[in-house]
Amino acid sequence: MPILALTLDLDDTLWPVLPALERADQAVDAWLRRHHPEVARAWPIAAMRALRMQVAAERLDLAHDFTRQRQLTLQQAFAACGVDEAPVEALWEIYFAARNRVELYPDSLPALQRITARWPLASLTNGNADLQRIGIHAHFAHHVCARDSGVAKPDPRIFLAAAERLGVAPGEILHVGDDPAMDMAGARDAGLRTAWINRAGLPWPAALGQPPELDLRDMTALADWLDAHGAR
Repeated sequence: MPILALTLDLDDTLWPVLPALERADQAVDAWLRRHHPEVARAWPIAAMRALRMQVAAERLDLAHDFTRQRQLTLQQAFAACGVDEAPVEALWEIYFAARNRVELYPDSLPALQRITARWPLASLTNGNADLQRIGIHAHFAHHVCARDSGVAKPDPRIFLAAAERLGVAPGEILHVGDDPAMDMAGARDAGLRTAWINRAGLPWPAALGQPPELDLRDMTALADWLDAHGAR
């Protein structure tokens, strides 16, 4: 069966996400130290991260919405310091701007250019990356995220939502991502074909069952495989 479209994970597939997340936390902390030193003292970066984990554990209804989790974390941190009117919007913009200053892997953009010249592509992410801010939105026909969909990977419904947006049957879509459980097992269970971007060359976790159709070292290898085998 030919591949008629692709869905693509973003964080840790096209760029390493941890450096951007660390810069974002540092930017928020720097703003707090200048404007609300009492909050910065009470909630240094490590404590703020622990609070966010607590919010995530308590608000399972927001498991698909990292943005709202972080906003609630800020509200609770300020409230604990006796500040009822937390500047959530200003802090979120500081965080969001830094979070989207990502550095693409060297292979990502050339591969995107090759792939999207021939196949429609939808981003499919649990995170809150902004393709417009990052500057690669033109390569994507659709952007499907957990926050808007109401469910997160590996729930089959988010993969099927992407298939519906693309107008292509799940079995004719190749999902590309880095996470064995969220991306590969999730897409497989939704009926999509699967390509694992396995930059570290890790073995497939046997506990997750059937391995992906493709185990590739980077996006260049994906573009090469599509050129050779994925003709429409």
